Amino acid sequence: MPPAPDIVTPRLLLREPTDADRAVWIRLHRDPRTYAHAPHAMAPTDEAAGEQFDKVVRHWGEHGFGYHLVEQDGSVVGCGGLKVNPATEDHGRELNLYYRLAFEAHGQGLAREAARAWVAWGIEWLPAQPIVAAVSEGNPRSIATARSSGLEESGRRLLPGDPPEFGAAVILTAPSVEVVRGEAFDAPTREAVLDLWCATNDAGGAVGFLPGAPRERVAEALAAHERGMTAGDVAAVLLQSAADRAVVGLGFWQRPTNPLLHHRRTAYRVMTDPGRRGRNLGRLLMGAMHRVARADGAEIGELGVRGGDGTEDFYAALGWRELARLPGGIRVAPGDDRDDISMWRRFD
Repeated sequence: MPPAPDIVTPRLLLREPTDADRAVWIRLHRDPRTYAHAPHAMAPTDEAAGEQFDKVVRHWGEHGFGYHLVEQDGSVVGCGGLKVNPATEDHGRELNLYYRLAFEAHGQGLAREAARAWVAWGIEWLPAQPIVAAVSEGNPRSIATARSSGLEESGRRLLPGDPPEFGAAVILTAPSVEVVRGEAFDAPTREAVLDLWCATNDAGGAVGFLPGAPRERVAEALAAHERGMTAGDVAAVLLQSAADRAVVGLGFWQRPTNPLLHHRRTAYRVMTDPGRRGRNLGRLLMGAMHRVARADGAEIGELGVRGGDGTEDFYAALGWRELARLPGGIRVAPGDDRDDISMWRRFD
């Protein structure tokens, strides 16, 4: 069961709807200004919009999650979130990503902020089904919102209720998560991981090497992780693109060998594709990492951060806390010393 229903972002509260929200839901879904790209999709009457709201409330009762109301400074400015799409002949069971803002709230990046949070939350807490968004080809801003949340185009589909002349919607799908433990990577995955690791090094990522590190040295470090995977002490967490199955994110969890510490995990080599920066992949990867650690029975996580890049702020926003800091403890180059920062968080 997912945790408490509300999600907080820097500017927004994404909260479970109540019966008192019926009128605002109807207002959001009866404003033709927000349906310019799909006029046929607007609820034709207030009664029809109210029936949609009833379905949303029932979904919460059945699944423990669903579409939220989006609040900014105490006022409802939109709605959206994730709901279960039942399996059909065209696709299996999915989680549908939806977002709709009041017309007055457009242009502030609020849909992007909310959608990024919903997808990361879904990756962490709702792993059973892929997360998809169906968007009109003529709505490039909505497509951009889905892409900025980590989704990639994966096909086209004529949606129920859409007239044939409207054309098939663009389907965008979030990355999938693969966990490898008890064995080493297969050969194609190992090469894909090395490609990602070397690209991250060359982009200046803090994953154990400096730009230009030879692939052979990276392969030696990877082999050490694989030995831990084979021994059962290391789990590799991969994000794979829905569009081309590329490895776009990677992290390792290591369990201490001391049985007294088996409730702890240490994260190593957390990285995402530098060519896809700004696509929410860091948050999606950490959501997957948190889920895997929690499923393995871990209660406490630890990781090390190289100072100077603001990475500690990224982790702090995901619930990690600074434990210790050694000023100048990492020498990247002569005259370029960075703080060595230790962070931790609980998973239970």
